[in-house]
Amino acid sequence: MNHGGSDTELVEDNRRHWDERVPLHTASSFYDLDGFRAGDEALDRFQLDELGDVTDLDLAHLQCHIGLDTLGWARHGARVAGLDFSAPAIRTATDLAVDTGLDQRSRFVAADVYDAVEELGAGAFDVVYTGSGALMWLPDIDRWARTVAGLLRPGGRLYLAEFHPLTDVLDDEHGATVARDYFTRDARTYDAPGSYADWEAATTYNTATEWHHTLGDVISAIAAVGLRIEFVREHDTIPFQRYAALTVDDAHFRYPDRAARLPLMYSLAASAPAR
Repeated sequence: MNHGGSDTELVEDNRRHWDERVPLHTASSFYDLDGFRAGDEALDRFQLDELGDVTDLDLAHLQCHIGLDTLGWARHGARVAGLDFSAPAIRTATDLAVDTGLDQRSRFVAADVYDAVEELGAGAFDVVYTGSGALMWLPDIDRWARTVAGLLRPGGRLYLAEFHPLTDVLDDEHGATVARDYFTRDARTYDAPGSYADWEAATTYNTATEWHHTLGDVISAIAAVGLRIEFVREHDTIPFQRYAALTVDDAHFRYPDRAARLPLMYSLAASAPAR
């Protein structure tokens, strides 16, 4: 379903949607905050391997939600700043930092992602990180790329681990046939009761809007702001059951038939020019 509202109105609907889901996510086994407090790893192995050692690096996490991944990087030695448009999410992240003793290595700011340079500091970061399920909530991918470039120090890196845009257009049951136009750039507004962390939860603010950015859109936006693409890698697992046909494998989901796979996630690194 397409919506006639302005981007500002649609983003505000999304904010209400996410604000309501913060307590659901905080209490869920999906996020397992108790496990994280006890020392469990929050980040995928491939992300740790690809980004490498972050000890004493300044890392900005855009669209950080409740701060689990942000604090995961802090636990690996980074000084982190998390930013999200949901004030309840930022309060949860701040509390989690205190609970885990990571508050001296972290700060969290409630703000729109496009205001990140003003809120977090121009050229203040060695790494800008964006994790799973973030870019589809942004109406303007080119403005996002300019924001990333504005945050990075000379020689700094963007590291992105994201759902593959192909997952936006495949059928929800099997993830095997094309159900929507891959090349459309129209906003898609839909009704989404509950949450991926608890499908049975009773919720009120169920209207959500996503913007589809193709892999080419994302790579081109990053290149256009002068960042050098280091790699783009595609992955056959995803951290939630995007399609009913996927099967769980070591806390991740994948296609059951290894001979008929499609990409479910991708990761990308790009670096800013050194002075």
